Amino acid sequence: MNPDFTLITHPLIQHKLTFMRSENTTTDNFRRLLREISQMLAYEVTRDLPTELITINTPLATIESPIISGKKLCLVSILRAGNGMLDGMLDVLPAARIGHIGLYRDPETLEPVEYYFKMPDDIGARLVIVVDPMLATGNSAIAALSRLKESGATSIKYVCLLASPEGLAALRAAHPDVPVVAAALDERLNEHGYIVPGLGDAGDRMFGTR
Repeated sequence: MNPDFTLITHPLIQHKLTFMRSENTTTDNFRRLLREISQMLAYEVTRDLPTELITINTPLATIESPIISGKKLCLVSILRAGNGMLDGMLDVLPAARIGHIGLYRDPETLEPVEYYFKMPDDIGARLVIVVDPMLATGNSAIAALSRLKESGATSIKYVCLLASPEGLAALRAAHPDVPVVAAALDERLNEHGYIVPGLGDAGDRMFGTR
């Protein structure tokens, strides 16, 4: 995995993402597609986890076989849209602890305002995977990563569906040590700070509030 930015171009992810982008996709199908893509992104973001060998008995023989070693995992959702990615991630990583960061974007300044922060006590001993469908301006992601580092997190990855060039550049400048994994790098941001062509507001489409 590239230490800075990994674009996942797997055909299944791109196929499902196309239907997520469509304005004709219903709320229930949007949620289902987001969960399915998140499952596949979980495979990709954990591709480089360390393993160790243990001895087990199969029905036919005794073998040495690999298990995941190293730091335990914590999935951190940037509310509210990040919760849509948690379900799929937890399907693949059911033992992970969960953290939440509540941020909303001020419509005038586009700057993030924090209203909730809850993490496991041992966050510093875990690999933290931050999830949010959209990396738009990058302001919320930067604020979330800064708070996590202030709370003791030292090993962090960031996973999103869509990234804008502007948001990606801002995030990498502020947190160059945090790898970013995305399913698409879109063209640009519009004057309102939304990703173009994008898929609209992920939270509204997920929860049916558009």
